[in-house]
Amino acid sequence: MTTRRNILKGAAAAGALGTFGAGYAGTVKKLAKGKWSGEAPDKRLTGFAPDPEFRIDPETGDVVLNPDQAMSYTMCIGCTTMCGVRVRVDKANNKVLRVAGNPYSPMSTDPFIAYETPVRDSFKALSQLGPDQGLANRSTACGRGNAVLQQVDNPRRVLKPLKRVGPRGSGKWETISFEQLVKEVVEGGDLFGEGKVAGLSEIRDLETPIVKGAPEFGPRANGLVLMNCVDDGRDNLVLRWLKQSFGSTNFTRHGSYCGGAYRSGSGALFGDFKKMPHAKPDFLNAEFIIFAGTAPGNAGNPFKRIGTLIAKARSDGNLKYVVVDPVLNNSQNGPSGDRSRWVPIRPGTDGAMAMAMIRWMFENDRINSDYLAQPSKAAAEAAGEANWTNATHLVIVDPDHPRLGHFLRGSDLGLEIAGDRYSDADPHMVASQSGAVPAGPSAAPLFFDGVAETSGGPVAVKTSLTLLREEAMAKTLEEYSADCGIPADTLVSLAREFTSHGRKAAVNSHGGMMNGSGFYNAYALMMLNTLIGNLNWKGGTMIAGGWFPDNNGPAYDLAKFPGAVKPKGLPIGRNVPYEKTSEFKAKKAAGKPYPADAPWYPNAPGLATEWISSMVNGYPYPVEALIFRNTNPVYGIPGISHLVEKMKDPKVIPLIISVDPFINESTAISDYVIPDSVMYETWGFTKPWGGVATKTTTARWPVIDPKMEKNAEGERIGLETFLIATAKRMGLPGFGDKAIPDADGNLHPLNRAEDWYLRGAANVATIGKPVPEASDDDLEVSGVSRIRADLEATLKPGEWRRAATIFAKGGRYENIEHSYKGDKATHAFGKPMLVYNEGLGTFRRATTGTCLPGTPAWREAEFADGSKVAEHYPKADWPVHVVSYKSPLQNSYSVGAKALLRIVASNPVQIGGELARAHGIKTGDRVRLTTPGGALESVAVVREGIAPDTVAIEHGFGHRAFGAEDIVIDDETWPADPRLAAGVLLNDLGIIDPTRAKPGVWVDPVSGTAVRQGLPARLERVA
Repeated sequence: MTTRRNILKGAAAAGALGTFGAGYAGTVKKLAKGKWSGEAPDKRLTGFAPDPEFRIDPETGDVVLNPDQAMSYTMCIGCTTMCGVRVRVDKANNKVLRVAGNPYSPMSTDPFIAYETPVRDSFKALSQLGPDQGLANRSTACGRGNAVLQQVDNPRRVLKPLKRVGPRGSGKWETISFEQLVKEVVEGGDLFGEGKVAGLSEIRDLETPIVKGAPEFGPRANGLVLMNCVDDGRDNLVLRWLKQSFGSTNFTRHGSYCGGAYRSGSGALFGDFKKMPHAKPDFLNAEFIIFAGTAPGNAGNPFKRIGTLIAKARSDGNLKYVVVDPVLNNSQNGPSGDRSRWVPIRPGTDGAMAMAMIRWMFENDRINSDYLAQPSKAAAEAAGEANWTNATHLVIVDPDHPRLGHFLRGSDLGLEIAGDRYSDADPHMVASQSGAVPAGPSAAPLFFDGVAETSGGPVAVKTSLTLLREEAMAKTLEEYSADCGIPADTLVSLAREFTSHGRKAAVNSHGGMMNGSGFYNAYALMMLNTLIGNLNWKGGTMIAGGWFPDNNGPAYDLAKFPGAVKPKGLPIGRNVPYEKTSEFKAKKAAGKPYPADAPWYPNAPGLATEWISSMVNGYPYPVEALIFRNTNPVYGIPGISHLVEKMKDPKVIPLIISVDPFINESTAISDYVIPDSVMYETWGFTKPWGGVATKTTTARWPVIDPKMEKNAEGERIGLETFLIATAKRMGLPGFGDKAIPDADGNLHPLNRAEDWYLRGAANVATIGKPVPEASDDDLEVSGVSRIRADLEATLKPGEWRRAATIFAKGGRYENIEHSYKGDKATHAFGKPMLVYNEGLGTFRRATTGTCLPGTPAWREAEFADGSKVAEHYPKADWPVHVVSYKSPLQNSYSVGAKALLRIVASNPVQIGGELARAHGIKTGDRVRLTTPGGALESVAVVREGIAPDTVAIEHGFGHRAFGAEDIVIDDETWPADPRLAAGVLLNDLGIIDPTRAKPGVWVDPVSGTAVRQGLPARLERVA
């Protein structure tokens, strides 16, 4: 019998070969493989796909495993979302074949299955076994997550320790033993024939001040600084080594050049500038969402989960949403009709849009007055609210008062208090008919502008909400419209729609805030949520549900140990008050305390953006050793290229060490490179950034044997072996045979990675109600049997099977039914929302001595001295704005995955039709972009969906290392791959702040975060 497949084999396959000719025969032959091409492989279902990992008998429901493969639940690190995934492992070849989702994990599945489900039964949940089950519990990984596993076998991986040969950054290396590396970095010496280099042991001086006469900066030990990328679940060990053992205070992550402006603006609202809490919309139950500076399913953490929930809510629920962004991307879905739409905005002006909406809400009484009027937790609970604010609290506004910008407190009125003045025991004051009174268990007036009688006389005060209203009224709706480029009637329609759903509306944001006004833009956008009172409510916004921490649990204390050091001194990133420094005191004594020699950022976390300028300028103090840990600020910080040459000078930074699997742009200027694990070779415990209402801990463990070389003790070289070996050589506390206390005070060893992470798993497993013990079947079907011997040898008899459950299920996940209690979030944020932030309102800029608004405000982009960027670079000379955007497939460290390069191979400059026509540019033309910070040339793609006078560049390309340049190891050249050098990098256009005496990149004046959105530029056609 002739089948359709056989006809296709003869007609289609052969015909295709004839049509395309001999030159394409090989390509088409590969495409034609499979049964229909006449090459039917044995025991395959589709083409040359491997055998399935398991089968389910449709009659009995029995799961039959493939004995040659393991199905392991672990964590993806293809981006900072770090989803729970399941991987297929080829046991014989120590190779991950495929990545999919973990059905236990809310990051990959909705709804996710009950945690009590045995591992074998979790496979059934993935199938269509039951009646009407369909795709209910199918669990996915994104395209990037499927592709980046190729990094494990990337031929450019560093697998042995490297030491530079010749000048720093020359691209020449030699391999050395791990033992030599540890000896040299610890003991120092004339390591490169360039003179003596202090080793870590010498730098660890806990007594000598790092700056003579300035004790506030702490000891010499602070001369060791460590730059990290993101907490991938290993940071607790890094911090133990750096801070508690070595004694340095200097640690930072990449947030200040990623999404830090949004997080800082949110932190102002949530009252914590250092941890920067933030809320996400309840995507499934919200009725209206504004995405500003982020795009659902395209960017924003956790982007895959958000995309899934938005698609479901858009099709099955009542959700409508608007994306406000300079670039139209895949977040607007055509088939969804009017349930999603795009609103273009001038880059960097989101604050103008938000303040326009706030103004309209005040003018039209569309704020949630009942919620905002509750001045305390007791009042909110009595009113049935899920949270409260400081909207009614009185702020001192008398310009001559010594406490200008501070809240009026009970002690200011002479009230007796139980604790210290201006502590939590000192009550905030609210208005009443009888004068200022302590905030109590009932509502208080929202607006007041008058005088309060204090023990020192009458003082002018206003409520927080009064100050916000005044800021909103500072410009007309039409003026806000002119600033942001959104028509006034559109601003009104956004505000009206946003306030038409009760609490079931929300605003979400992220990386689009990385501009010169980013902090206040983010604060204003997040204030919209507070004005309708949506926090902790179903359909509104909620923080993450929390996690089961690994570092401090009922089994082991990984956070404390005998002999731990408490690091002292102000950090090098200057994210503390300038007024604490000897410089301030000396200048004040001389009669001119301001300006400081460089900006300071007390309302910010650690700032990688400022670290580079601090190091090259030696301000506030010099650095002796820098460690890069899986990070790449040389690639990631806009404008940093202007400072990199100084970093290459060993006199500026005598010792640079990188812990990284690859030689990226930052690794390339190091002195030593320590290889590290990749993806599925490594350990870690993480929690979601947001968007998950239940407690979630995702676990990662080596589902395959790592590829790095072993040291003399037989351990794979990597981050953990480096930290442990150097600590033991220096005799640091917290490492070695007696390092980890258990619940009974007994000390256990920390000599290998397993000593740390297996005990961490025991903590995760036993917090609260302990998880069930893993059965032998759980161990076998999940592949955890490969680490069973380590579990049994490291943990106690009553612990190891519970810890094994954490790895067998890829983490610990609170069941989905715990998301809400009625209409309120189970894990509610329990502190007030700050309509006015006292720390912000009393902050004086170190460069000017002037104060900034303590409420959200619209402020044009500024440089460090307070001058407007437009004053230095007027629109007439720089008429174009340059922005970056992210792909859901590609990022800065995934380009080494060849599968992704076949899909997204480069990033041409994207130009809107109107702008292109004005410059005579067509798709395919060569164009030049020039900013005050640099220039680049690229190919143009002309398309609609870009805001006027805006040029967009996708992030992740334009590499100069990471395989994009030749390197020489042991006199053998590793040639560059031109594919990895493809495209351009917007950060090459980044600007050095022209107003700073000591050079530094342009950053937001409050949060210190990098500026990559809205760079002033010129555009021209080259060819």
